[in-house]
This record gives sequence, structure tokens and C-alpha cells, in this order.
Amino acid sequence: MAALSLYLLLSWVFLLAFFRTRLAEVLCHEDESSALMEFKRSFRMNTTYGWQCIYPKVHSWSLDGSGDCCSWGGVKCDEVTGRVIALDLSSSCLSGTMSPNTTLFRLVHLESLNLAFNSFDSSPIPYGFSNLSRLQYLNLSHSNFSGEIPHDISQLSKLISLDLSYNWEEPLHLPNMGDFVHNLTGLKKLDLSYVNLSSPLPSILANFSSLTLLKLFNCGLNGEFPVSIFQLPNLEVLWVDDNPNLSGFFPKSHWDSPLKSLEISSTSFSGEIPTSIGNLSYLTELMLDGNNLQGQIPVSFANLTQLSVLWLSSNNLSSDTLEWVVNLTKLTFLGISDNRLSGGLPSSFENLKQLECLDLSHNDLHGDIPSTLWNLKNLQRLFLDSLNLNGTLDANDLFKLGSLKSLYLSYNNISFAKTFINATSSKLLRLCLDSCSLTEFPQFIGYLSELVVLQLQHNKIRGAIPRWMRNNSRESLYHANLSDSLLTSFESNQTNLPLPNLRYLDISSNLLETILPVPPPLVEVYNISNNFLFGEIPTSICEVISLTVLDLSNNNLNGKIPPCLGSIGRLTLLNLVRNKFHGVIPHVYLNSCTLEMIDLRENQLRGIVPRSLGNCQMLEFLNLGDNQINDTFPFWLSKLAYLKVIILQSNKFHGPIEGHLSQLNFTGLHILDLSNNNFNGKLPSKLIQSCHTMKVIDGQDMLAYMTIFQTINMSSTSSMEFYMTYKMKLMNKGMEREYEKISTILMAIDLSHNKFEGSIPKLIGDLKSLRMLNLSHNFLNGSIPSSLANLTMLESLDLSLNNLEGEIPQQLANLTFLEVFDVSHNQLSGPIPRGTQFDTFGSSSFAMNAGLCGSPLPNKCTNGDNAPPPSSFKVDSEEESPFNLDWKIMIVGAGVGFLVGVVLGSLIIDEKSRWFLHFSKRMAKGWNR
Repeated sequence: MAALSLYLLLSWVFLLAFFRTRLAEVLCHEDESSALMEFKRSFRMNTTYGWQCIYPKVHSWSLDGSGDCCSWGGVKCDEVTGRVIALDLSSSCLSGTMSPNTTLFRLVHLESLNLAFNSFDSSPIPYGFSNLSRLQYLNLSHSNFSGEIPHDISQLSKLISLDLSYNWEEPLHLPNMGDFVHNLTGLKKLDLSYVNLSSPLPSILANFSSLTLLKLFNCGLNGEFPVSIFQLPNLEVLWVDDNPNLSGFFPKSHWDSPLKSLEISSTSFSGEIPTSIGNLSYLTELMLDGNNLQGQIPVSFANLTQLSVLWLSSNNLSSDTLEWVVNLTKLTFLGISDNRLSGGLPSSFENLKQLECLDLSHNDLHGDIPSTLWNLKNLQRLFLDSLNLNGTLDANDLFKLGSLKSLYLSYNNISFAKTFINATSSKLLRLCLDSCSLTEFPQFIGYLSELVVLQLQHNKIRGAIPRWMRNNSRESLYHANLSDSLLTSFESNQTNLPLPNLRYLDISSNLLETILPVPPPLVEVYNISNNFLFGEIPTSICEVISLTVLDLSNNNLNGKIPPCLGSIGRLTLLNLVRNKFHGVIPHVYLNSCTLEMIDLRENQLRGIVPRSLGNCQMLEFLNLGDNQINDTFPFWLSKLAYLKVIILQSNKFHGPIEGHLSQLNFTGLHILDLSNNNFNGKLPSKLIQSCHTMKVIDGQDMLAYMTIFQTINMSSTSSMEFYMTYKMKLMNKGMEREYEKISTILMAIDLSHNKFEGSIPKLIGDLKSLRMLNLSHNFLNGSIPSSLANLTMLESLDLSLNNLEGEIPQQLANLTFLEVFDVSHNQLSGPIPRGTQFDTFGSSSFAMNAGLCGSPLPNKCTNGDNAPPPSSFKVDSEEESPFNLDWKIMIVGAGVGFLVGVVLGSLIIDEKSRWFLHFSKRMAKGWNR
């Protein structure tokens, strides 16, 4: 009987299991399978979408056969009810617009939804998630959503994990984060990275005791970070980096939490790093670079023995020892650059066997490089530039680092021993030895077979460029900078450079005395300026069709400019300044012309300005000064919408300007120099009236300069940013000055030394951002218009050597930035204004005007003295002069205070602009220095 009972029981269990299995096989509900199929049909499968597309899971979806949606890819059903409870379509190659009425909202039993790594074509996240009241996991990251995050997501009170991160093409935005998270108190993971929050972090997050992960990378956070969030009892990951307006401090004491990854890079955190940070014994990643942290680096860092990444760069931290580092034996990345480290490099660095990247650059470290550093076999990137290191290195030691890819030793005082070199296994890609006081080429360079970037600029290397330099890196070299040294020639006068993949070549500012070397066929940036090159430009240079920047300035090149230069399809910058070119400017500029800068000044060019330059729609800078061009004003230049600088000074331009102009549009013009020509007729009022940029004071950054940018592809996975600032020569405050940089706030008009006649138009007073105005040496008559007092930014006004008459308007005394004022050699009369700047001008500013009276002239006015000082005039105290950074600030009296007189002119900077983007800030965000 017992055996029979056991048999029946087992049979019953078997039948239950059988029927449950059978039921599970057919439990998919028709309404849910229908909803899923409609969702599938609303998108296309784009398998070419790149790394985000792994496998189109919906390919397995079909209503044929059993139509059981529970067996479809990415779909999970409840085993008992057969309801769809999870949908994971991440990396499924979905492409298209998400419908506002998406059928996903009919899957009301969903507990988990993952649509990450798809492309929803910048469509908004649809409103309706409140229908999915059981949802615990929601991931819409990396899927190209845009617009405002629908507020009904905040009603999903059961949410445990919410990820809306990295929809960066048109970032999502969330108006009120505090209201949004108010009901989501059960959250364990919250990632809103790249969501535009533009608000302080809500303090309510400090009550989310279940939170284990909080990522708010690059969210526009501002205000002060709630310090209590650091002490959440379960928080393991906290990222708030790249929020530059977010301030905060670390807990000063009792900081003990399970944090494993803490990233607060590129914010405005300040104060000291507390000793209690040593209690965070679970930390594996700590990134605090790019803040305002100060004080001593606590030696308690030695307790963080689980750390694999430590990044403290770009702060004001100090330490006279690095011995605490040697306990951190699991470190793979260590960066403490741009701080105030002092002392020497510890020999015990060799304990860091796992180290892959070491960056100690830009500190006050000194002494020799310890030999034990060469025992770090896993080291791939070593940055010791801008320290005070010295001594002689043995290249064979370098090659012990078989994994080394990047070596930066720039701005030290080192040399290399001449020893036998075995570099056959070297993987070195980037070698930077600029400003190391080298007197000869390090021989080991010729043994590097994979070298991509070579920087040797700003050294004292003499003689010829040896052929062995390119022996093994002939195929690999992309970037070579040998500028600012004492090189005189190429070995054996071999000016052809067989480097087939070279993209960037700078040999400028040397002593090269040879014909122009034609660059290799793929070169994009070629700078060989400031040498002693002679002869003509060979037409074969036009075969380098990849050229974007060509700088041959300051040489002794002669002959005619090859006409084909205007036809190089990608050419962006053409600089031929200070050579001996003659003949006409090339007349062929194609409709596809990409030139942004043309500088041909100080040559012997003649003829006219080629009208085909009008095809260069991107042109920003045109300088034809100091030539022999014989033409009328090229009024058709007004069609070039981006034009900022026109310099035609010291040529043979002639004729009237005003009479030939009708519709003009010099909207973006910053600088117009037509001086030292033979223009005549009235001042070009229509031209001046069209200069709309000069009419607006928009508070631009004084330290911003007119610059040309280029991105050069170094390989399929990396690129380099290159920039060059525009340069010019301009009469400023009575002196001709060289500008190595042109500030974006410099607005100047120079029409001097021509034959303009008639009166000064009142509309010049509309150019409120004008800094310099020179109308001297013309035949102007009439009175000085009082509207010039509207030019509140004006620093230099020269109206000398004309036929102006009447009084100097008293309102001009309100120009409180005015440093230079010259109305000499006119027919002016009446009292000289008193007060503010006018009390600082000498008698030469007013000389040869018989009718003028009052200080500083010896003849007194009949009323006893000058006119009374003008009433006070409100001036923005934050504005500064953009001229002459080397001029001293003038003190003009107790009533005026300090005059703002610093400027951008005469800024002659010997140091070249840095062409290579040295590195990203963190390995986790793409470190590739």
C-alpha cells in the first residue's frame, strides 16, 4: 500500500511538472506578442550603425508557427503567468523614431526594459511610462534620444535602476531633478550622465540610503555638492566629473564608506583632501584631477591598497615625498601632474609592477631619473616633462621598457649617451624631447621602427638633418617637429623626404640655407618659415593635394607664385609673408576653395586683386599689405560672410570707394586697414555702416585670439589638433607694431595716408566696439562730430594732418579708455577739453592748431582757462584695453583712478603655439596621450 501511495505521488508530481512545462511553452499572450510585433515593425534594422550594433535580436521575432513570444530574442516571460516581464533589446541595431504611442506601454507587466545602444534618431522619450507601474529596471542610455525627460518616469516608485545616460548628440534635459527623484527613494543605481540638469544637486539624494551607484558626468551641475552624499551607507560608485560650476568639499572627518570608484574630475571642488580618505579601503578608482584642491597630499593614501587608478593632476597639491605611493602595488594609472610636488623621484617606484601610465609632469621635482624606473615592464606611457630633471640617459635603459608607447621628457636638461643600441623590440610611438637643450640628434631615434610622433623643437641641435633619422620609421612617422633649433641643411643636400605617411612637418625657425624641399605626398601641415630658403617654389608642391596649411614666410624665396597654389583643394592657410615674390597674385581660385587665411604681405607683387578670390567663401583673413598692387577697392569682398580682417595698406590702390558701393555686407569685419594708398573721394560711409560687428559690445574674452584650427588624423583611431594664430602689422598709437596674436576684441579702422576729403560722417559713432581709429594724413574738413563720444571703447584716435575746423567736442573727454589722441596740424579752435584722459595728453597732440587754447598749450583761453571738466560718465570697470600688453597702466589723477591700458599689440611671443594635443584627462574617458 505504501509503495502504491509513493507511486501515485510520484506520478502526480510528474504530471504537474509535465503540464507546467507544456503550459510554459504556450503561455505567451496574444495581446503582448501583437504589441511586440508592432514595435518591431516601427523600426528598421541598421546593421551598419557601428560599434553599438551587435546583433538584431528582433530578427527572431515571428508569428509563424507557435508565435510564442516568450522564446523570442531579448524577451523573458513569467514562468507561471506567461506575461512578458523583461525586454532586453540593447545593441540590437534598432534605428528610427520612437512613436509617442509606442506599443511597449501595452506590456504592463514589464519589470525590466533595456533599449540601450540603439539609434532613435533624436526622437523624444515618449510619455506613458507610468503605465509600466511594475518597472524596476529602465535603461535608455546611448540611444540618441533628445528633448525633455518625461516627468511620469518619476511615478515609477518601484524603480531600482534608472539609466538615461549618454544621449549626447542632442542631450536630454531635466528641468527639476529634485521633483523628479522625489518618489524614487528605492533607487540603487542612477545614471544621468550627459543629461542637461543645469541646477544644483538636490540634497534629497542624501536620504537615498539604498543608492549604490550615482553617475552625473557632464550634467551642467552648479551650486555646492551636498557633503552628506559622500557618507551614504551603501554608495560604491560616485561620478560627478566634468561639471565645472559644481563646487564642494570633502568630509573633514568620519569618512568611512564602501566607495569603490570616486570621480570628481574637472569640477570646482576646493579645500584639502582629508586624512580620513585613507579609511576608504575599498577604493579602486580615485580621480580628482582638474579641481582647486590644495594643501598636503595626505600620507594616508598609503592605506588605499586596492587602488588601481589614482588621478590628482591639475590641482594645487603639495608633497615633498612620494614614498607613500610605493604601497599602492595594484596601481595601473598614476597621475599627479600640474601640482606642487618637490623632492626627487623615489627609487622604490619599481614596486609598482602593474603600472601602465605614470604622469608626474609640470612639478618641482628634480635630480636624476632613478634607474629602477626602467624595471617597470608594463609601463606604456611615461610623462616626466617640465620637471627639473638632469643627467645623461642610456637609451638601452629606455628599451628595457618593452611596452613603452609614449615618452615625454620635454623641458628638462638631459642628454643621451652614445652606446650600442638594441631597439629591435621597441614599441615607442610618441617621443617628445622638445626644450631639452640637446645639441645633437639622439642616435637611438634611427632604431625606432614604429615611431608616429617625434618632437625635437626648441633645442640647440646644429648641422645637417641626418638621413638615419628616418631609417626605421620611414613608414610609420606621421608627425615631425624639428623647429626652433640650429639646423643648417639636409645631409647630402637630399631635400626630398621619403616619408610616405607623414602628415605634419615643421622645420621652421632654423638656419636652413637651401632650395625649398617639397613635402611628402600626404603632408597636411607644412611649416618651413623663418629660414634662409632661396629659389622659386617648384610647381610640384601643388601635387601635395592633402595640404591644408602652407607656411613659407620669412625666407628669401623669389620668382612668381605658382598659379596652381589656388587650386589645392584642401588648402586652408597660405602664408608667404616677407619673401621676394614678384608678378601677379594667382588668379585661379576654384568654387571649392577652402582658404581661411591668405597672407602675402611684404613681397613685390603687382597687378590687381584676383576677383576669383570671391570663390573662397570661408576666407577670414586677407593681408596684401606692403606690395605694389595697383587696383581699385575690391568691393566684391563684401560677399565673403566670414571675413574679419582686410589689410591692403602700403600699395597703389586708388580711386574713390563710396561712389562704387551699393549693397555692402562687411558684417563680421574686425580690422580694416587701407592706409598708405591713393584712395580719394569721401570717406566710405556705406562700407563703415555695414560693419555690424563693430557696433556691438558683447564682452568677448580678452584672452581669445583669432585662430585657425585643424584636426589631423594620425591613424584610424587617433587624431591631433593643430592651431595657428593670425598675425599682422598695424599702426597702433603712433607706432607700427607686430601682432603675433590678434585679440577677438580688437576692432580697428585705419584709413590714414590717403586722399579722402569731405567731412567725417557722424555714423562712425555707431561703431561702439571700435578700439582704434586713424583718419590722419587726408584732406578731411568740417568739424569733429560729437558722435565720436559714443565710441566708449576707443583707445587711440588720430585725426592729425587734415583740414578740420571748429572746436574739439567737450564730450570726447568722456572717453576714459583713450590713451592716444592726436588732432595736430588742423585748423581747430576754442578750448581744449579738461578732465580724465585729456589731462594726460601732451602739447604735441594739439600742435599746429592756431586757434586752440588752454592746457597743455602755452596760450590761455580768453575766459581764463579751458572749459570745465565734463560730468561723470559711467564706464564698465571690467573692460580692459586690447592693446600693448607691455604698456604701463597710467595714473591720471585722484578723480579718474587707474586707466585701463593693457593691450594685445606688441605681443611678440617666441614660443610657438603647441601643435599637439598632449593628452586627455583620464584613461577611463579615453586617455591617449
